[in-house]
Amino acid sequence: MVNFKKLCAGALLATAMLGVGGLLPSAEAGRLQDIQERGTLLVGSTGDYKPMSYLNKETGKYEGFDCEVAELLAQSLGVKVQYVPTTWKTLSADTMAGKFDIAISGITRTFARAKDMDMSHGYLLFGKTILCRKEDAKKFTSEADLNKKSVRVMVNPGGTNEKFALSNLPDCTLLVHPQNAEIPSLIAEGKADVMITETMEARRYVRDDARLAAPLIDDPFTKNQFGILMAKGDQEWLNYVNFFMEEKDMDGTLDKLEDEYIK
Repeated sequence: MVNFKKLCAGALLATAMLGVGGLLPSAEAGRLQDIQERGTLLVGSTGDYKPMSYLNKETGKYEGFDCEVAELLAQSLGVKVQYVPTTWKTLSADTMAGKFDIAISGITRTFARAKDMDMSHGYLLFGKTILCRKEDAKKFTSEADLNKKSVRVMVNPGGTNEKFALSNLPDCTLLVHPQNAEIPSLIAEGKADVMITETMEARRYVRDDARLAAPLIDDPFTKNQFGILMAKGDQEWLNYVNFFMEEKDMDGTLDKLEDEYIK
C-alpha cells in the first residue's frame, strides 16, 4: 500500500525547496506582468503604412487601424501605449531583441516570421496588388504586364513587397525607396510606374489621391492575413493577445475599424 502521509510530506518538502530557490529556479516573470508593472505597452511600428499604422508628421501621433487596436489592447491591460519606431528592414531583429512587447503595423503573416518569432492569429484578409497612375491602369492587367524591363516597379526595403517583386518580377526595373509612405506620391508624379503594395493600402491611397488607380485590387496576386508580431517564447502573452483579438472580432470592433479606415 502507498503511505500517503510520507507521500504528502515528500511533496510538501519538494514544494518548499522549489519555493525558496532549492532544486529548481523559480520562473521568470512573463511579459504580461512586466507590462502591468511598467504601466505601458511598448508597440513597435514602422509608421509608414496607411491605413494600418501611420505617423502623422503634423500631429506627431500614430494613426490607423492597427494603432486603434494597440490602444484597445493597452486599455484591456489598464496601461498606456508607448510607440517604439522600427523599420521593415530591422523589424525582425528589433522584435527578437525584445525592443517592444508587440509589433503591429500591417505585418503579413509568413512562415519565415513564424519560424523565428510568435505571431497572433490572422486578422483582415488581403493580398498583394499594385498602385499605378490612373492613365496607366489599362496597361497593367496581369503579373506578366509588370515583369518587363520597361516597367519601373518601386518597393520599400526589407518587407514582403520587396520579396514579392524579387521572386515574381525578375525582369522589371526594380527601384527601392526607403520611405514606404512616400512611394504613392512618387508613382503619381511619374518617378516610377508601379508600386507593389497590399489591397488595404491601395484602397486608402486611391481614395486619397485622384491621380492613382489600383486596377487589380479585386484580383490580388496573393492572399494573406496580418498578424501581431512578438518575440518567441512567452505563451501566456501570445494567448492573451489571441484572446483579445478574438473578442474584438466577435464584438464587431474589427469590422467597425475596417469600415472607418479601409472601406
